[in-house]
Parts: sequence; structure tokens; C-alpha cells
Amino acid sequence: SLSLLDTNLPAEAETELRSFIAKRLTKGALFEGMGSVASVGLSIPEGKVGCYYCRFQQESLLEMATLESDINAPEYVVCFLGGSEKEDTFRLELDKYIQNLKINLDLEQKNLEACVSPYLRSWFEDAICPVQRVVQLFQDKLASLLHAALSYTPVEVKNADERTEKDISRFLAAASLQGLVQEGTMTSLCIAMTEEQHKSMVIDCSGPQPQLHNAGSNRFCEDWMQAFVNGAEGGNPFLFRQILENFKLKAIQDINNLKRFIRQAEMNHYALFKCYLFLKNCGSGDILLKIVKVEHAEMPEARNVVTVLEEFMRE
Repeated sequence: SLSLLDTNLPAEAETELRSFIAKRLTKGALFEGMGSVASVGLSIPEGKVGCYYCRFQQESLLEMATLESDINAPEYVVCFLGGSEKEDTFRLELDKYIQNLKINLDLEQKNLEACVSPYLRSWFEDAICPVQRVVQLFQDKLASLLHAALSYTPVEVKNADERTEKDISRFLAAASLQGLVQEGTMTSLCIAMTEEQHKSMVIDCSGPQPQLHNAGSNRFCEDWMQAFVNGAEGGNPFLFRQILENFKLKAIQDINNLKRFIRQAEMNHYALFKCYLFLKNCGSGDILLKIVKVEHAEMPEARNVVTVLEEFMRE
């Protein structure tokens, strides 16, 4: 059975949502700590809305539950409702948000309502809006932030309030290719960029506009920055996130194209020239070359091709 802990829905809509969740629970469609997104029809003005829902259990009581079989560790289902199923693009952020809620619950077992209610009410501001706030803060300087995320350049934030610092950190994590390139490649790139200390980018937030030091950029990031700035007029956080996903998708496509050209160039000098032209024209040749250099470090023939390309690009 489901009992209500906290909601800001009207009674009728809350009952409908509870019925929807109960059916999902019966089917075993709710996984511990892993949220899902579905479209739900409720008796509210919007009618059909997107619903993110996630089941979790209080960890601090699990041990007690295993020792005394008649005590069950409390389980909770959290639901966040938005205008459509676009919450799906923020599923990882919302999963992390639930993880933090779980920690708060473990610490504040005696006063759940007092600790849970304020946290739940700020879910949209805290989990959905950081990308939008960063775009509005950086504006045309956003290209350097995108460049740092793609190239795994260490970023140091100075004189920022806690929320701004967290927003920048979340933006960099969301814009990086983490999970899309091989784990070993990512680790090697992080080590390589950290060793080049002069390449660390410093963001000073002491003024109304952030000041950047040791910032890099390229044509690829400049073009995508323009897409963000153009989208800022509508002020839709879901649109910004979609642009960010498209940005990463294009970067991955470019990396895969370059890898294909490098394989061909191992046996064909014309393909080597095609590699060079691609790097020159794609707008992010500086970053792509670093990524493939790390990935092909153990492959002699491909490494030779990358070395020649580096010389071409320097010239």
C-alpha cells in the first residue's frame, strides 16, 4: 500500500498519480535508485504531463531489517511532474537528486516532513535549471566552457557563491564526453591535461560577468555557443539540455569519422590528406587530434598517422 508523505497536487490528481504508481509497482517496473519517465493523464489544467518517478529505500535501516524479519526498511517513491516527457533528458541529474534525498533521509529519520518538503520543492531549480543559468551567466564566453569540457581541461572557479560553483561543475560534467568515449581514453586525457598546468582554465566570478584566464576555444565551440545564445530568448531549460546533447553527439560523430579516416590512411596517402582536410574544416581539430592520439597510443601504424597529422596541423 502507498501512504502519502508530501505533495502539492490537488487531491483528485494525487489519487490518480498514486493509482498509476501502484500499477507500476505491481508490475515490478520500479527499480531501486533508477528513475523512469512516463506520460501521465491527471485531473489538472495541463491534462497530460511528464512524470519522473523513482523508488528508493532507507539504507540506515536495512541492517536492522535483515536482523529482525518483522521490521521492513521503509521504501519511498518520489514523483516529479513537468510539462512533457522531456524530463528524460535530465534523468541522470534527477537520479543524483534522489540519491541526495536518500542521504538526507538517513540523517534525519525523526523529522521526515521537515527535511523532505523543502528539498522536494526545489527539485526544478536545483536539478533542471543549472545549464540554463550557466548559459545566461557566460553568454558569448560559453564557447570557452564548452572547449574545456570537450578537452578535459581542468577548471578552477574563484570568488563564486556555492550555487554558481555547483552550476558550472554540473555544466562541465553534462557537456563532457564522459560515458561516450572509452573510460581509459578519458582517464588518459584527464591526466595529460592536468599535467599541462598552464592549460588550466580559471574562472573569476568576482564581477557581474565571469572573467576567464587561460581560456581556449575553437570554431566548433563558437558555433555551438551561438546555438545556446539564440535559444536563451525562449528561456527553456529543456531546450538548452537538448542543444547540449546535440553538441556532444556531433563531437562523437566527428571523432568516429576521424578514426575511420585514420584507419584508411594507414594504407593510403590520399586518405591521409582527407584526414588533414577533415581536421582543418571540422572546427575542433585541436581537440579531436588529442583524443585520437591518446586512443591510438598503443597502435604503431595509427600513431604514425597521428604524428604526421600533428606536423601538418602545426604548419
